[in-house]
Amino acid sequence: MNIEEYISSGILELYVYGALTEEESREVSEILKEHPEVRKEVEEIEAALQQLASAAAPYNPEELLASIKQKLSNKNVKTLPVRRKTHWVSYIGWAACLLLLVGLFFLIDDNNELRQQLNSEKARSARMEQQIADARENAEKAQELLAVLRSKEITRTNLQGQTVAPEAYAAVYWNKEENKAYIDAKELPEPPRGKVYQVWSLKLDPLTPTSIGLLEDFEADDNKIFTLENANESEAFGITLEPAGGSESPTMEQLYVLGAVTAAP
Repeated sequence: MNIEEYISSGILELYVYGALTEEESREVSEILKEHPEVRKEVEEIEAALQQLASAAAPYNPEELLASIKQKLSNKNVKTLPVRRKTHWVSYIGWAACLLLLVGLFFLIDDNNELRQQLNSEKARSARMEQQIADARENAEKAQELLAVLRSKEITRTNLQGQTVAPEAYAAVYWNKEENKAYIDAKELPEPPRGKVYQVWSLKLDPLTPTSIGLLEDFEADDNKIFTLENANESEAFGITLEPAGGSESPTMEQLYVLGAVTAAP
């Protein structure tokens, strides 16, 4: 710690005046124990405040003059009228106290402003750290996705828009070895409030749908890539719009996209 800078920072004046927080006062008290020069500075500040208080203390010069005149009259000494004097000493004392209070006010205000700036910087730093962590996580996910798409074990199935949404489109990247299906839902419209997309693995003869999961938090997912478990012998995939939480069987009137699985090259 640079003691000279600490002394000149103004924190000791705030400590003497009682304008610091409890935690800050505790820190100053610990420093006073370790550094005699800081303790001496605090004592000098306290002494200066006491002197100013004494200088500003009201007094009654008329009463003092009357007492002197009384003593002189007791000795039959003739006195001349004394011109009333201005309380210049009192005015100077009060002015000094006023200047001190104004200085302390600005010092306290500056200290509060610095504290607010520090808190703001801490919050900004935390946000930046979170953004960096999110970017790193997104980069890792992107690398993982690229590895998946380039794998020879992947079967891609294109799902075309149906009657309810002819312009819709999705793709399923299915890794049979790992029983994972990666759903690219970028071209699906945002689901209405209270609705969710549900993905179905289909056997065609007879038609048997099996749910493999929901595309949850659709709006919050920027990439719109969803990973679902699929251990079925899928012959086709379809995506329907269902009530929140999903359905036991697909709502065919809300079938958005559908596509048959082709053999992997």
